[in-house]
Amino acid sequence: MIRPKTGDALCKDCFFWAFETEIHKTIVGGGMFKRGDLVAVAASGGKDSTVLAYVLKLLNKRHDYGLKLLLLSIDEGITGYRDDSLETVKQNRDEYDMPLKILSYEELYGWTMDAIVKQIGRKNNCTFCGVFRRQALDRGVMMLDVDCLATGHNADDIAETVLMNILRGDIARLQRCTAIVTASEGTIPRCKPLKYTYEKEIVMYAYFKKLTYFSTECVFAPNAYRGHARAFLKDLEKIRPTSIIDIIHSGEQLSVHEGVRLAVRGKCPRCGFLTSQPVCKACTLLEGLNRGLPRLGISKSSLATRAKEEQDRTANKTFLSKDF
Repeated sequence: MIRPKTGDALCKDCFFWAFETEIHKTIVGGGMFKRGDLVAVAASGGKDSTVLAYVLKLLNKRHDYGLKLLLLSIDEGITGYRDDSLETVKQNRDEYDMPLKILSYEELYGWTMDAIVKQIGRKNNCTFCGVFRRQALDRGVMMLDVDCLATGHNADDIAETVLMNILRGDIARLQRCTAIVTASEGTIPRCKPLKYTYEKEIVMYAYFKKLTYFSTECVFAPNAYRGHARAFLKDLEKIRPTSIIDIIHSGEQLSVHEGVRLAVRGKCPRCGFLTSQPVCKACTLLEGLNRGLPRLGISKSSLATRAKEEQDRTANKTFLSKDF
């Protein structure tokens, strides 16, 4: 077979060894774990998290990392997608002999993605899901009291995010997305063992290892902004296979000018999780949903502001008109 990343011709066993060894070097080089750590694998049932769980279990034994591994899965409440993929996660739990914790948006926020999409439509649904999912994982790792959360972000994912953040001019996120381990004071670190691993090679590894994974795309994903970055990246890869790694390395080398002021992160006064805003994005989005103004949290337009002010005025009038 031909490795997509290097163009080398390898037999199946040599490909397995090269694939696993590169991930091991990424883990060791990034100083991700220490002996005795309890590590949660963010498990969706997809190819990335399935391969990550399998390889971490294998490398933990082969190189004697001394880790305790478990699976953490988030149920967004997407009928015909997440309910099916969670069955795959449960199979992974049994096959890899790892404990599994499932948290749902409904129990954490009182909303499912199906219900949110009915309110907001399909244009901005990924904003809600992404924000809630990130915080749900934070809530999960704190509940489980783990030392680290390992996510299945692969090289393609990170290159896409670099492109998106450059196009949006988001300096703070550009720095975070290329970091192999991210952590802030008072938070549990997240790490990306698959940071330099190509998506095509993950698919090949899962296929030849006959791993059980869920391959259906999220029913709400086709309209996501990330899809455009992904399509552009795939076109670049056809011309220059090293484009993915080149973009990641470029993102790593970009530095922030001394005069640029980055947002200071503090605790959200409502939920206690980190935010660079007066109120975190999750709480802002949730407030909009609960107040019947779902677009309030995703728009800074004067229209959204006026809608909120109008609702406040109406509420005040109703309150003042009551007889006491």
